[in-house]
Amino acid sequence: MSAVTSEGSQAGRSERPTWIAFVFFVLLAGSNPVAIRYSNAELPPFWGATARLTVAAAVFWIIALVRRAALPKGQALLRTVLYGLVGTGAANALSYWALVRVQAGMAALFLALVPLMTLFLAAAHGQERLSWRGLVGGLIAVLGTVVIVGGGLGTSLTIPAVLALLGVVLCMGEGAVIFKAIPRGEPVATNAVSISASAVMLGAISLLAGETWRLPSAAHTWAAFAYLAIVGSVLVFYLYLYVLMRWSASRSAYGFVLLPVASVIVSALLTGEVVTTSFVIGAIITLLGVWLAALSRPTSVSTPRAAPSGNCASC
Repeated sequence: MSAVTSEGSQAGRSERPTWIAFVFFVLLAGSNPVAIRYSNAELPPFWGATARLTVAAAVFWIIALVRRAALPKGQALLRTVLYGLVGTGAANALSYWALVRVQAGMAALFLALVPLMTLFLAAAHGQERLSWRGLVGGLIAVLGTVVIVGGGLGTSLTIPAVLALLGVVLCMGEGAVIFKAIPRGEPVATNAVSISASAVMLGAISLLAGETWRLPSAAHTWAAFAYLAIVGSVLVFYLYLYVLMRWSASRSAYGFVLLPVASVIVSALLTGEVVTTSFVIGAIITLLGVWLAALSRPTSVSTPRAAPSGNCASC
């Protein structure tokens, strides 16, 4: 009995850093939609995303060079670039575009669907198995989203905006699945490569959209941009990949369930965002569905990943 207890306590201690990273990811990422709204008030959306990710990529490259982190090569490099294009580039392009048209709380609520989308995509790729809890939870979450979309969040919703937000959910879910297929390596090097690829992609989209590349002039825009580049990108991306390396794709994504709470509170305090009754009811239904799906604990059937390069315990 003592041996079993000892093993259990050791397992709990080994997961403690991951849980700490998970909590900080939720707290920091929850403010991103609000900061993006402030950034979009002065900067064109695709250019704002390009500038933010360019700064974040530069920071990761500096850290990678100082630490002499091993860069991904071969298939790992291709998958890392693909992860950056889908999970970061496409997701940011759609979210920045949508946040010009919807409020931050609405965008954050859609992010609560990311775990369910990730679960379904991971099952489709053969990485995890679906269970009845996951399926029922998914249906309940969709019902909650319908309630919210029907009543809005103190503002009107358009079909293009809803489709863009659903596209964000799809890209983030598929990005997590792509990442799980990458041999395990340094989060710093992975972020440096993936964010660089996404910055190039967003820069091209910005040029094609005819946006004007300019720097912010207002102090609050600079503050929002600085937060997004350093805290909302460097720290958030690092923490997310740290957790994703240690948990399954769908389990890691459950952090997105908690983002609407942080986002709505911050948005209400800073922007006076109106929270309607339909939002509250729909949010409760959606979070209930995702919570139910989280209890399914899908079994991973993916191919074991390669051992980490270097000591990732100190990443």
